[in-house]
Amino acid sequence: MPSFTGVSVITDGNLSTTLAVNAGTDSGYHLLVVNDYSRTVQEKPNGKSIMSGPFVVGGHKWCIYYCPNGEESGSSDFISLVLSRDDDDMEEAVEAKFDFSFVDQVEYQNPIYIRAIETFSFSSESSFWGSFKFMRRDALERSAYLKDDCFTIRCDIMVCNDLNTSKDADGALSDIHNHFNNLLQNKMGADVTFEVSGETFAAHRCVLAARSKVFMAQLFGPMTEGTTSTVIRIKDMEARVFAALLSFIYTDSFPDKYNIENEERQEVEEQVNDVMWLQWLQELFVAADRYDIQQLKFLCEKHLSEHISVNSVASTLSLAEQHHCCRLKEVCLNFIQVQSRPCLEKIMATDGWEYTTTYPSLLKELIAKLASNQKKNNKRKR
Repeated sequence: MPSFTGVSVITDGNLSTTLAVNAGTDSGYHLLVVNDYSRTVQEKPNGKSIMSGPFVVGGHKWCIYYCPNGEESGSSDFISLVLSRDDDDMEEAVEAKFDFSFVDQVEYQNPIYIRAIETFSFSSESSFWGSFKFMRRDALERSAYLKDDCFTIRCDIMVCNDLNTSKDADGALSDIHNHFNNLLQNKMGADVTFEVSGETFAAHRCVLAARSKVFMAQLFGPMTEGTTSTVIRIKDMEARVFAALLSFIYTDSFPDKYNIENEERQEVEEQVNDVMWLQWLQELFVAADRYDIQQLKFLCEKHLSEHISVNSVASTLSLAEQHHCCRLKEVCLNFIQVQSRPCLEKIMATDGWEYTTTYPSLLKELIAKLASNQKKNNKRKR
């Protein structure tokens, strides 16, 4: 379990208290308590931040930067959270995984989840990384996370001494995920083949069955399809999505983002790439649920929650309802609740809105959210 490394308290718009504990482990968490939230919004414009006190994880010194009006111009409607490595000697890069969550979001603080997220390199050239769009301010202000103008952020950090290795429960270095990835890539001993959208994938029945109850039933139970030489055809799934699913099954790491390989992409092309990545993420979310790989489903859910937009919220909301993800649904509903009338019209004009209307209970919840929002606006006018 990660060790507690202390707490920093922001009061009256500035850092007031810091309690730092050097736990002496490679995995730890620090709490950032923000009191007088509304004052920080008023006093710190876009691009300005309040820094936590320093704390130590994995033998390295870290700080959290809280930007109440966003770290950059594109995140001015959000609060931004940035993690910075603050060692005196920054000559060698340090690989680390990290995640920000509200202190009540215990599901995001599981070490199993932290180990599966992306690894970042903190060096003299890139000493900080973060979530520039952690949460919209208007959504935060209507959420249960803000209580009496105060909220608490938890920052989990897992330092990796070697990019290609991680430590097991006894502290010994392990690169088992690399061994399994090599097994997937070289196909040595593969005993089952899948055909997905015209592409074939060789895999190992025991590995799939160990990771998924659905694969266990399909490959060894009453659902067994044919002999070991049979090609299993999977319908309603893209090859790139199945490839990502296999990658997670073998490595327990979230797959790399789906990218268009073009180093000279123009701005329009980048927007297209973002749309394609979001579509891939939604499809991977569906695949994870289909094969009951809950950790991958959870990771997809978190990524989808962090990339809600006017263009995607309706389709994501429909998926959340269809696949019984209450947390993701709540994020989508809260996002829609705070939109202006023109933005609501844009949401209703998206292709995803048509799917939303097929769920009467979901429409009732949405109407209740909007009605609640209207009542709050009327009270403010009075």
